[in-house]
Amino acid sequence: MDNTHIDFELRGEYITLDALLKATGLATSGGHAKQLIADGQVLVDGATELRKTCKIRIGQQVQLGDGRITLRAAEV
Repeated sequence: MDNTHIDFELRGEYITLDALLKATGLATSGGHAKQLIADGQVLVDGATELRKTCKIRIGQQVQLGDGRITLRAAEV
């Protein structure tokens, strides 16, 4: 599988980790996202993150397998 890099435009102050995985399509549903997080498969800034509702902010990177998400500010 090719590496997938997603630039995600954040419109607010933060997005929860489970919502981000669902919004980017790396998880098929909110339940799937929560299971991936609980299984220790998700990294935030290079460290395993087990909190499903961890607040992800601009500049942070999330990784799931070959998929990587970088958050950036939405253009106004």
